[in-house]
Amino acid sequence: QVFPSQDPLDRADFNAVEYINTLFPTEQSLANIDEVVNKIRLKIRRLDDNIRTVVRGQTNVGQDGRQALEEAQKAIQQLFGKIKDIKDKAEKSEQMVKEITRDIKQLDHAKRHLTTSITTLNHLHMLAGGVDSLEAMTRRRQYGEVANLLQGVVNVLEHFNKYMGIPQIRQLSERVKAAQNELGQQILADFEEAFPSQGTKRPGGPSNVLRDACLVANVLDPRIKQEIIKKFIKQHLSEYLVLFQENQDVAWLDKIDRRYAWIKRQLVDYEEKYGRMFPPDWCMTERIAVEFCHVTRTELAKIMRTRAKEIEVKLLLFAIQRTTNFEGLLAKRFSGCTLADGTVKKPEVPPPSTNPFLEDETGTETDEIVIEKNDMDKPKKPKVPDNPFHGIVSKCFEPHLYVYIESQDKNLGELIDRFVADFKAQGPPKPNVDEGGAVLPSCADLFVYYKKCMVQCSQLSTGEPMIALTTIFQKYLREYAWKILSGNLPKTTSSSGGLTITSLLKEKEGSEVAKFTLEELCLICSILSTAEYCLATTQQLEEKLKEKVDASLVERINLTGEMDTFSIVISNSIQLLVQDLDAACDPALTAMSKMQWQNVEHVGDQSPYVTSVILHIKQNVPIIRDNLASTRKYFTQFCIKFANSFIPKFINHLFKCKPISMVGAEQLLLDTHSLKMVLLDLPSIGSQVVRKAPASYTKIVVKGMTRAEMILKVVMAPHEPPVVFVDNYIKLLADCSTDTFQKILDMKGLKRSEQSSMLDLFRQRLPAPPSGVENTGSLSLSTPTPEQESSRIRKLEKLIKKRL
Repeated sequence: QVFPSQDPLDRADFNAVEYINTLFPTEQSLANIDEVVNKIRLKIRRLDDNIRTVVRGQTNVGQDGRQALEEAQKAIQQLFGKIKDIKDKAEKSEQMVKEITRDIKQLDHAKRHLTTSITTLNHLHMLAGGVDSLEAMTRRRQYGEVANLLQGVVNVLEHFNKYMGIPQIRQLSERVKAAQNELGQQILADFEEAFPSQGTKRPGGPSNVLRDACLVANVLDPRIKQEIIKKFIKQHLSEYLVLFQENQDVAWLDKIDRRYAWIKRQLVDYEEKYGRMFPPDWCMTERIAVEFCHVTRTELAKIMRTRAKEIEVKLLLFAIQRTTNFEGLLAKRFSGCTLADGTVKKPEVPPPSTNPFLEDETGTETDEIVIEKNDMDKPKKPKVPDNPFHGIVSKCFEPHLYVYIESQDKNLGELIDRFVADFKAQGPPKPNVDEGGAVLPSCADLFVYYKKCMVQCSQLSTGEPMIALTTIFQKYLREYAWKILSGNLPKTTSSSGGLTITSLLKEKEGSEVAKFTLEELCLICSILSTAEYCLATTQQLEEKLKEKVDASLVERINLTGEMDTFSIVISNSIQLLVQDLDAACDPALTAMSKMQWQNVEHVGDQSPYVTSVILHIKQNVPIIRDNLASTRKYFTQFCIKFANSFIPKFINHLFKCKPISMVGAEQLLLDTHSLKMVLLDLPSIGSQVVRKAPASYTKIVVKGMTRAEMILKVVMAPHEPPVVFVDNYIKLLADCSTDTFQKILDMKGLKRSEQSSMLDLFRQRLPAPPSGVENTGSLSLSTPTPEQESSRIRKLEKLIKKRL
């Protein structure tokens, strides 16, 4: 590994035979064998010399190693001795340092204790002097000096909390508390004298003494400050309570502006006279406004309870509008810092929402709000409420909002009646193919009004009135669905008589067979599109209502029933379209079943009944598709429902075609294939833009029409020998129903005796049903086992050979 070698002789897996073959690959190469042998012998002699040199060199290695080990042990002993000496010297040095610094530590402790003592004595001197000065200044009402001195005394007294066990210190602390109590009572008395509860204000206005007293109150117990504020505000609002007593004309809602004008004047008067008397951090202007709001809310609630019968919706909305405007004015002027302990909390910021109802709601309730259909899918930025005074007065109107709710109930009822009258007067809307069908304009008007009501009510209250308004919304959503949408769907009428085969065969292209006219088809599509729009918008309305209402009431908002109602309208509309096209195809299928298929002599182009069916499909489907262009999923549902309705009906009429000759069966097979191709192309028939049909629809068509083709193939197969016919039927149709097999035999025109033997053979050849499953008229064919399959193949081979 240390000296890698390329010589083959050094390899661990050396093979002498391979090595010799390498040296002498051919017989001619043996001519220089002597030269090769000489080279190898020379190499051997060199290796012997190297080995001999190495062995001789290792003779004295053991003795040298023992000598080196002894020297190393001696060096280690010497090093250990030196380390021990160093450790001893270090211990002695440490002891010496401790002896030297012992006196220094004592001096440090003495210095620290002396400094503490001096500081404490200074504090004690300051405290004693401060208490004496505080008591003297208190008697002289020198509040300006007292404010700074009292704060300093209180701060110094905190340093003596751990010395309260000393009588002198405890005595000084009691004197400070007594001085504080005396100051508090004295300041309250001064304010009572300056602003008496009874009588008028002192004409001299505020004094510097009271201004300094407020600074002292900041240092005293917070209850003193609160008492001063309470008494001042009460005295300041005493005139308001007299002017706007319950029995005064100006107290009623129609003159609510005078209340807010009065407080505005009072706040201006306060700023001029008393603005400098109270410290700015007391926020006295805001406190006066907040107390005014509380008093106003109480007084308004009292008078509205007394005169509840006189409240009208216009008067109520007027009062609410003026009140909310005043609350907005307060929010612009004040920060709301004094509301921390109040009853009104700052609204929380709602989470971002993609609700399309969200728009700028800064306007009043009379603002015109327009919702466009295309805008409903665009998320709007939620408005962050930033008014901490919202509801501080207007909360009193909430118990009387039933007047507003009843008014909206009446207005919505009149709106629905107007929609019904307008629809009858103007008739159904014209189809608008460019926009994918016409949505009734009344639905947009309804949701615009809903949006307006929701914005108004959310500004008034986010509690129970919102729940009551939601109930009204639910009521008229259902009425709109039944009166405007379902009520205007065309009614299906049973045809008075069927068409004869002759008239059907002579039917000219472009003749009208469908029950519904073009206008009626467009009306159905328009109602479907409107119901789909209402369904999506109702879901958005529910989300918006949940955002507007209080969190505790969110669970009570549920518009699922109304959304289900619109879903029913959509389903009924689709069903009408399917029934219309289905009914248009019925005469053609009836003609097919009445044709004499046993008399058909040759196979030609598709039969006239197929042409008739295709004609009706080409007449109806493009109209429906163009009018449902904006709701492709419902057009797909229409196609699927039509396929599920038409194909079983076609198969039932196929069974009525009896008896059928071989040529007739071939013609029917050709017709079935033509119908299959038309049905597969149904979603894009008559369209310039060819789209691939949905996989779900294609699967239904292929499965159903393939079954019809298999029925005809079974009919075309010879019934002799019977075993082959029965096995072929079971293999192609996978239908174990004896009724279906009986219908196949009728289509072939077999006699009753032949049918009886065929039925017996069919029952014998049926696979055994799974255990625990009762035998019914129609059983699904179980998958045969490999043994059964091989047995059937052998029987088929034998029958084929026998026939050949």
